[in-house]
Amino acid sequence: MLSVLSYGRLVARAVLGGLSQTDGRDYSLITASYGFGKDFRRGILKKGMCYGDDACFIARHKTADVLGVADGVGGWRDYGVDPSQFSATLMKTCERLVKEGRFTPGNPVGILTSGYYELLQNKVPLLGSSTACIVVLDRRSHRLHTCNLGDSGFLVVRGGEVVHRSDEQQHYFNTPFQLSIAPPGAEGVVLSDSPEAADSSSFDVQLGDIILTATDGLFDNMPDYMILQELKKLKTTNYDSILQTAQSIAKQAHDLAYDPNYMSPFAQFACDNGLNVRGGKPDDITVLLSIVAEYTD
Repeated sequence: MLSVLSYGRLVARAVLGGLSQTDGRDYSLITASYGFGKDFRRGILKKGMCYGDDACFIARHKTADVLGVADGVGGWRDYGVDPSQFSATLMKTCERLVKEGRFTPGNPVGILTSGYYELLQNKVPLLGSSTACIVVLDRRSHRLHTCNLGDSGFLVVRGGEVVHRSDEQQHYFNTPFQLSIAPPGAEGVVLSDSPEAADSSSFDVQLGDIILTATDGLFDNMPDYMILQELKKLKTTNYDSILQTAQSIAKQAHDLAYDPNYMSPFAQFACDNGLNVRGGKPDDITVLLSIVAEYTD
């Protein structure tokens, strides 16, 4: 079954490649999502917006559009814990905070912090860890506000070139920054970072800018030049075109992940760290593909 969730079947007027900004017009994001769980050969969406142990959300509230992705740390499965529960609950909580208006567009770290601390206060214990990336478009100011903790992330593409991107955060090879909830007595043993440690950025966007938000399953298997080649096929702001491109990117990353002879970005990074690794990296893949367009209610 085709797994698709979208926000913003909005009537939009924009030309890809960027237009000069005009004060007074609100912007919005037209977004489509696609992904794969690594245990499946087809895109299968679990209950909620989850692909495997990945989770995501697409939300809006009055003057802002908000996106989020999270990647549950699979190592918890060795201890009988479902890694998808932490990432899914974190994203659902952040989505609810946005829909309730309990956030400031210029402070995506605040969304992540509030969501995480709600998890800590749950009466029913929730164990696990997750990376997270949140992207907020302030419709009126035309500014994009972002925060990224770990190795999920985003790209902003304009005129066929990457003009902004998130910085990956790693403690050491293949050990990204992560939010965690540990069993009682193991708090000092389980790796856990503060949401305030997330890398933050704010910058102006233009009509026609392409924003790609994804988990590391994409970036570990597709270098920028391959992603840009796929994005060149995106010629309009039509939702179906955005979906088709998101699907194409996710499928290519998924295929490369299972190619034992492919020198993936992950394999190159491993070699840089003294490991003899070749091939793609099988992993869950989540892609949110957005275009900045003029908002029409």
